[in-house]
Amino acid sequence: MKNPKLFAAAFAIAAGMAVAAAPARAQVSDTPPIVVKQTPAKKVWLSAVVIHSDNNSIMVHDAKNSLILYTFTYASSLRDKMQKILDSGGYQSGDKVRILYEQGTTQAIDVRGRPSKPI
Repeated sequence: MKNPKLFAAAFAIAAGMAVAAAPARAQVSDTPPIVVKQTPAKKVWLSAVVIHSDNNSIMVHDAKNSLILYTFTYASSLRDKMQKILDSGGYQSGDKVRILYEQGTTQAIDVRGRPSKPI
C-alpha cells in the first residue's frame, strides 16, 4: 500500500525546486531615479580649550563639556596663519580658542583666540 501523502510531499518539493531554479530577471523600471538634494555642510563655531597644538593639528576639549575631545587638522588657507602663531610661541595648554569647522568634518577653517606667552 502506497501512501498518497508521500507522493503529495514529493510533488510539492519538486515543484518548489523547479520554481527556485527559474532564471533571475533584472529589475527594469521605467520610472526615473529619485534625486535627493544634499544640503551643504553647516559651518559651526566651537568654543574650546587647547590641550595640544602643533603645525599639523590642534587638540581641544569643549568649553561646555570637558569630556568631549576634538582633534582638528588645518585647512590649507589656515596653515600659514597657524605657522606664524607657532613661530611666536603657539597655543599652550589651557588657552581658550574658537574654532570654525564644517559639521561632520575634522578640518578647522579658522581658529581665533589669544595665544598665551611662551614659557
